[in-house]
Amino acid sequence: MHTIAVDCMGGDHGPSVTLAACRQFLASHAQARLILVGTQAAIGDFSHPRAECVVATEVVAMDDPLEVALRKKKDSSMRVAVEQVKSGAAHAAVSAGNTGALMAISRYVLKTLDGIERPAIAARIPNARGGATTVLDLGANVDCSPAHLFQFAVMGSALVSVLSGSNAPTVGLLNIGEEAIKGNEMIKQTGELLRAAAAAGDLNFVGNVEGDDICAGVVDLIVCDGFVGNVALKTGEGVASMIGSFIKQEFGRNWLTMAMGLMARPVLMAIKSRLDAGQYNGGALLGLRGLVFKSHGSADVRAFGFALERAYDASRHDLLDRVKARVARAAPLLAVSGAVSEG
Repeated sequence: MHTIAVDCMGGDHGPSVTLAACRQFLASHAQARLILVGTQAAIGDFSHPRAECVVATEVVAMDDPLEVALRKKKDSSMRVAVEQVKSGAAHAAVSAGNTGALMAISRYVLKTLDGIERPAIAARIPNARGGATTVLDLGANVDCSPAHLFQFAVMGSALVSVLSGSNAPTVGLLNIGEEAIKGNEMIKQTGELLRAAAAAGDLNFVGNVEGDDICAGVVDLIVCDGFVGNVALKTGEGVASMIGSFIKQEFGRNWLTMAMGLMARPVLMAIKSRLDAGQYNGGALLGLRGLVFKSHGSADVRAFGFALERAYDASRHDLLDRVKARVARAAPLLAVSGAVSEG
């Protein structure tokens, strides 16, 4: 039985989405157990033989400063959910709340793994080959050093290994060109660390990749800082939304375009399905001494359900232990990366 703690108050929609998603998740996962965390008014009526309700008296708002979320709201649903992982009551926690607050609380409560300075958010983005490319960091760390990016590569490789079953997932470094001489100093130094890891057999680093490679599916994992990663993620979501709006407008203009739309409907529905961000919802906060997953704040019931799926799969496939093992193997290289950054 794998137990997931859920921050029922987080996100733009709160309990109206999270509780409905929890009910559906429990109905379809006989080996899952949930710990629902929220205010008495929100979760008091929820009842299921494989669900436990834990009351929290405070809620972290989407616009709360980190100081407020971390130091003043110590009984928030977000923090109590993460503490369930810390105590061992839950194998993982899921929240759709304030990203910065979730990262700060998770790092404070759970601490980072040895050799890892900062956690990173990793998520899957659909690619042209019919699968998905894992990208990190997607917004947790705006300013990064070469050591941080190298650590992201180590953690991300472990995650992709769990998702794909591959022992040597391909890794690319996001850059403005494929050549090793391109990019700023941080990228160049990161490339040196990754090439050294590849030479030692610790990472399957294939070189630099460019922005259009994210959706091309040329590598399994793409590493970048949180600023670049978040911009890329939001741009992709915006393009998908624009395509959907354009199709709706164009095929509704007159009887001819409506007829064309009906004929093209199977293809259009397939495109919509592939670009649906909801099915890839649920980013892993890697580098912590526990499993925490971040859902989109605007997630609907279906999308939040996918975030629960991500946490459940990570738990039953021992993601945390596999990340720990990968980080331990890379300890000498992580030490070198730290020295390079300090230099």
